Amino acid sequence: MDDAGKASVLTPEHLNELKECKRLLEQTSFIMKATNALGSPLEKGLALLPAPVQGSLAKATTVSLDKAMEWAVKSMDHQGIESYPRLHMAAAALSGAVGGAFGLPALALELPVSTLVILRAIADIARANGEDLTDPETRLQCLSVFSMGGLTREDDAAEAGYYALRSSLAGLVSEATAHLAGKHSADKLVKQLPSLLALLSKIAARFKIQVSEKAMAQLVPLAGAAGGAMINTLFMDHFQGVSRGHFTIRRLERLYGENTVRQAYDAIALTAAKS
Repeated sequence: MDDAGKASVLTPEHLNELKECKRLLEQTSFIMKATNALGSPLEKGLALLPAPVQGSLAKATTVSLDKAMEWAVKSMDHQGIESYPRLHMAAAALSGAVGGAFGLPALALELPVSTLVILRAIADIARANGEDLTDPETRLQCLSVFSMGGLTREDDAAEAGYYALRSSLAGLVSEATAHLAGKHSADKLVKQLPSLLALLSKIAARFKIQVSEKAMAQLVPLAGAAGGAMINTLFMDHFQGVSRGHFTIRRLERLYGENTVRQAYDAIALTAAKS
């Protein structure tokens, strides 16, 4: 991004926004800490599931990411500066309640629906931060938010930070955007494009960790509809926060340039980001 002609120092208001972004993107929230606390038994339970069920979960995750972006954006007004988090929270709770009520048989159907609802909220937040939802690159950035779902036990904090993750996806996003724009097929994520397949695979690898925990938690008999609604609400809240962080940073980068924002971001200590 060319920083020529842009201010080199963020205003106090924008710096405070950036601090909040770092808190949202770098620090595992209470919600995700609670989810990760269940990770070990959930992962062990997942390993005990029959192979067809594990395969169904992996397929549902990929299908969710592959299909949801088209559906999420197609229903939206491409203009406007307001987002509607409560509406999406309610829709996520309803989806989770249905999935929790029917348990395992509903898993393959509920996952794409709940992912769609969350992705719809992500796109809504992107639009509120000045993103053009008709731009294929914006749509892929929305999809990329699912790879920013918080650190896992396998992650190295230095390698899984926000800018590190974003950099690892940058080339694939750029290639996929060029193909989609050239083919005028932004409304359909064309499966035949190798760059898009690689991008979806990379995102799915990280998203599947949290989807697996979500699915296993919803399969606990005592969870039921109420548990499913709660789990989906927690996931929605988390990804809305991550999305706000990501698209606020992109908005600031359009004002100041990527280098200026990156330097200011790196200078913020996590302890400062809490305040």
